[in-house]
Amino acid sequence: MKTTQNTILITGGSAGIGLEIAKLFDQHDNHLIILGRDAQRLAQAATQLKNATTIQCDVSNAADIDKLAERIRAEFPALNVLINNAGRAFVHNLSETNQAFEKAQEEMLTNYLSVIRLTEKLLPVLSQQETSAIVNVSSIVAFAPNHLLSTYGASKAALHSYTQSLRLTLENTPVKVFELMPPLVNTDFSQEIGGANGISPAQVAEDLLKAFETETYEIHVGRTAQFYELFLSSPQEALYAMNSGR
Repeated sequence: MKTTQNTILITGGSAGIGLEIAKLFDQHDNHLIILGRDAQRLAQAATQLKNATTIQCDVSNAADIDKLAERIRAEFPALNVLINNAGRAFVHNLSETNQAFEKAQEEMLTNYLSVIRLTEKLLPVLSQQETSAIVNVSSIVAFAPNHLLSTYGASKAALHSYTQSLRLTLENTPVKVFELMPPLVNTDFSQEIGGANGISPAQVAEDLLKAFETETYEIHVGRTAQFYELFLSSPQEALYAMNSGR
């Protein structure tokens, strides 16, 4: 997969992992389209990029996605990379009766169902390109959940399964399907779960760039690689390792 001269759409691109990916690919002569819900954060992100378009959009809102798809078809028909990065997470103890269903519903919609909807809307555009890619940002918890992030883990496990199916479905097309699987990353998004101890989001972006160069479709960032080996040898040990602080 080429790393330059792409038109790249990144959901959740105004901060954290999404912004670091945008900044790195911006340095490699790509055009970035970054999506986010917060207009102020989008404007701040744009000041850090030399070749970017910002679009205020909530990926969990069907009307927003319909408008986005129309705009992409009209203004960016060369779109050839979709990075599904937007996410939602709640730290929540399942023994507590504090809107568990509502929180789970929001997480599943943002982290999983909205990816399917956006991918479906933009796949016709991506399929027209000579070379193109879909990148789904999942997580180490796709393999074993943290009990305080139960639905977040479930949504990423579902995304992992969907990504594998999508890759098989599109294997004889120009569309390559990547899955970016970070461990804990130090972003504003992760501070409630100890994100200060996580890796830099810049490392996640660098690993994605390398994966494009080598066409490595499952990208085990940082300690995700070691955790995956543990999961393969003993799923039970991996589960307890993920929840060692409980």
